[in-house]
Parts: sequence; structure tokens; C-alpha cells
Amino acid sequence: MTLAPLPAIMIEQAVRAALLEDLGRAGDITSDSVIPAGTQAKVALVAREPGVAAGLDFCRCAFALVDPAIRFTPKLEDGARLAPGAVLAEITGPARGILTGERVALNFLGHLSGIASATRGIADAIAHTRAKISCTRKTTPGLRFAEKYAVRAGGGANHRFGLDDAILIKDNHIAIAGGVGKAVEAARAAIGHLVKIEVEVDTLTQLAEALAHNPDAVLLDNMSTTQLREAVGMIGGRAVAEASGRINAETAPAIAETGVDLISAGWLTHSAKVLDIGLDFAG
Repeated sequence: MTLAPLPAIMIEQAVRAALLEDLGRAGDITSDSVIPAGTQAKVALVAREPGVAAGLDFCRCAFALVDPAIRFTPKLEDGARLAPGAVLAEITGPARGILTGERVALNFLGHLSGIASATRGIADAIAHTRAKISCTRKTTPGLRFAEKYAVRAGGGANHRFGLDDAILIKDNHIAIAGGVGKAVEAARAAIGHLVKIEVEVDTLTQLAEALAHNPDAVLLDNMSTTQLREAVGMIGGRAVAEASGRINAETAPAIAETGVDLISAGWLTHSAKVLDIGLDFAG
């Protein structure tokens, strides 16, 4: 499946805010002081370690907003696998502008590529199963759209984007509502026919109660692989089975092999290691 690019207006909003934060009240006083006006430069974005690219359009936008005279030429696309030394893009133009936009561009590129790389690691580990790796709402404030895009670039799937596009009934909802059944029935009575309902359960007893009310999906939280296999059997294809808790590249295969449809991990977006990508002077 081809990775659809994000609309430019979404990218520009985030990049503009990051540049304004960095430029402060006086602009880039280092580059303006050290680099003579009119100096031209050629640089390249180079991977320092293996991974997956994500965020090239954020880089392009950063340099274009700083100085439209900067030319950004991508050599790879988001979703591409990277080897150390791989050139992601070449950038030419006014040296001052290139240096001014460098950090913001690399911040987006490294962060999003790190998410894509972590996602790809799990996607590859479970490729022999039916399961897909999914992110959650545990995202950096203001960057959810970008981080979820990076998950897609890494071969993962997106969970709901916010509180308004799907119902996820969690443990505190259940406790306050007075039980799984009451919570599901109250939700179904309040929503439109296109909104799906997912219920989080911790035990097989809760799962049985949830299934009696026909949710669209069930979130099997922190269950053992033995419990997950039994849960998948109980669900019997009547709902999407999602497993969460303790998900990483080492544990994911055994969890996916239980037959669940999805495995979700919040750390993909809130704690993935930044991928080391540098800006190298080429002339």
C-alpha cells in the first residue's frame, strides 16, 4: 500500500510553530554573524544508523519557510529502509538559511524516523502472523498527526485519533458506569451508527460480559499468551481482538501468534528512540 503524504497545510502549521520557537526575538544571530551574506552551500541529510525514513516533507517545509531560495531534493521517500550512510536528501542554496533551518528539520526527521523505525521493527517481527502493530493516543501534544503518520510509514496501523472518532470504554469508565454491560449499552444508545465501540477488559470474565453486548472490538489488556489464546477463542471472530501491554520486538511475536488482530503500544509514539540523521556539508 502506497503511503499517502500529509497535506502541506498540516505540516506547515507544526513546522512554522517550531521555527518561531527557535528563532525567538532576533533570529539566528550565530549564522547571521558568522556566515557572510550571499554565501551558498550544498549539504546532505545522511543516516548514521539503520532505520526507516519519515518526515522528509517536514524538512522541506522548514527550509522553504526560512528561505524560499533553498532547494530541497529528496533522494528517498518516507517509508524507505535506511542503511548507515544513506543520503535522504540534498539541500542547496543560501548557507545562512540552511543553517537556520537545520535543527528544526532534523528534530522532525529524527523523531519521526525513530517512530517509523521502531514500528517497522515490530511489523517485521510479526509479519508471519495476521496481526498488525498499532499506536495509541499517547502522543506528543500538537504532533499526534505527525507521529501517527510516522507509524504508517513504518508499516503500522493507527488507533483512534482522538476522543471524538471512536468509543473506547476503559476500566475507569466501567467502574463509574457500574459494569461492562451498562457502559456498552449507554454508549450504544448515545452514538451514531458509524461510530465503533471498543471495550478494555483485564479478565476473561469481563470479556464474556463484554461479548454479551456485542462490541465492535475488545482490548485485551496485559493478558498472558495463554489467556490471549483463550480470549481469541471466546471472541470467535465476532469482534476485533486487540492485545496491549509489554509489547516490544522481542515479545510481539508470541503475542501475535495467539491469533489477535492487533497489538498496540503507546511507547511507539511517546518513547521511541530518535534515529540518528545528520546534515553533512558537501561543498
